[in-house]
Amino acid sequence: MSASTDQSLPMSELARLWTDFSRGDIAARDRLLGLYYTEFRRVARRILSGDSHRLRLQPTDLVHEAIVRLLGGSAIAVTDRTHLLSLAARVMRNTLIDEVRKHHAAKRGTVVTLWPEAEGLAGSFDLELFDLSLERLARIEPEGARIVELRFFAGMTLPEIAAALDLSESTVQRRWRTARAWLIKELNGSD
Repeated sequence: MSASTDQSLPMSELARLWTDFSRGDIAARDRLLGLYYTEFRRVARRILSGDSHRLRLQPTDLVHEAIVRLLGGSAIAVTDRTHLLSLAARVMRNTLIDEVRKHHAAKRGTVVTLWPEAEGLAGSFDLELFDLSLERLARIEPEGARIVELRFFAGMTLPEIAAALDLSESTVQRRWRTARAWLIKELNGSD
């Protein structure tokens, strides 16, 4: 994700928008959502790649549902673009997995997705299994799971993740490699 959206405004105005948004200002919220809407859609399109069209969930639907859940009618303290994308990633993940579970409960089969960064996976993989594996990873390596979530669901770069989690880039790279390898092994059914 590029920060080009941020660059369209002077830093002082952007800082004011973030402050106002965190205080519950509706105009600031709407302005920021407008600035990042295209970015949210790009994330949603990437998340919904593969066989997830079977959910009858379009990227716009995922973004709108995530925004509704994210805002929930109350003020949230968001400091910058990276923080907003991090929150949006968590909400999009929950929204998508809720839809996958409904789909599975209706006995319509599994929903698979693609992830180009998971070179060790053979093509596509089951999205619900991915979520369960990510939850298992979070129990043994919470930061690694958070990094995977930000990469997969928000499409954030490793430097952006380092900034969001207040970690060094080398730490994020190391945990990313370890978490990705663990997930690939888990999803391929290896011991």
